[in-house]
Amino acid sequence: MTAPFAALLGHDLLPTPDDYDAFWATALDEAGRFPLATRLTPVDTGLTTVDVYDMSFGGSAGRTVTGWLRLPRHRPRPLAAVAHANGYGAGRLAAIDDLTWSAAGYAHLVVNTHGQGGGSTGHLLDGIQDPERSYYRGVFVDAARAVEALRGLDEVDASRVAMIGNSQGGGIALGVGALVPDLVAVLAQSPFLTAAPIALQHAAQGPWTELRAYLDEHPDRTTAVARTLAYVDGITSARHATAPGWISDGLADDICPPETARAAASAYAAQVAFREWPGAGHEAGGTADREAALAVLAEGFGADQSTGL
Repeated sequence: MTAPFAALLGHDLLPTPDDYDAFWATALDEAGRFPLATRLTPVDTGLTTVDVYDMSFGGSAGRTVTGWLRLPRHRPRPLAAVAHANGYGAGRLAAIDDLTWSAAGYAHLVVNTHGQGGGSTGHLLDGIQDPERSYYRGVFVDAARAVEALRGLDEVDASRVAMIGNSQGGGIALGVGALVPDLVAVLAQSPFLTAAPIALQHAAQGPWTELRAYLDEHPDRTTAVARTLAYVDGITSARHATAPGWISDGLADDICPPETARAAASAYAAQVAFREWPGAGHEAGGTADREAALAVLAEGFGADQSTGL
């Protein structure tokens, strides 16, 4: 951790801003003034058991957000659905990537995180001095609108939608879990944007090192950075969780250190299952973790929605 950041905070976790609820209510209200304008365009992928659509909808400030919607081809009734946020720089990847969730029988919307794709970096620092201009303010709103767009599809059972994500997407998933009611589950694998003071101390590579270098160069901006991060930190999001959660980490992760996921699980305000994978890095258990996540979703989607997981 940078010395100025540590000196400013005096503790390991950022406090929840006093106006947290009003801040996000305003952000969501601003987006709600624009129509969702959801559009689906079929994509010819060569797949025979999954239909893929180039999906778009209105996000933060009415901007167009895109994603891949994957649906099992044989779907006799409305489907349970997952909205999915990807890792830092990944965007939505290719149309035929990550078929796990549609193969499991779910509608799967993987959201193209604003301006990302092709391994792009630097997003964490965009608007970092002002919560109103913060990059992740818009990204969280985009993801919340993705859930709304999914719930509006005829192919989807609006009462059975979960939010999932890995790394950056895990932090986004935690954020959406704080902003969107009535989700069946929130799954966050190796969540980024979480426990910023701890992450700045322990991360050896990845986006947190970008912020560490920025604060070393601009120590006078530390107070503003801490204030901005407090609105999007996974700990703040976890404190406002209402849906059952699944959080996982790898004990050898040096991008999103395991101490950060552990703190999120401890702060999580709803029922949460927490899994740590010895010897695993940022993949947080890889295939085994994904199998566990599928079991969590199957239980949640198959359960009485009054009880959840």
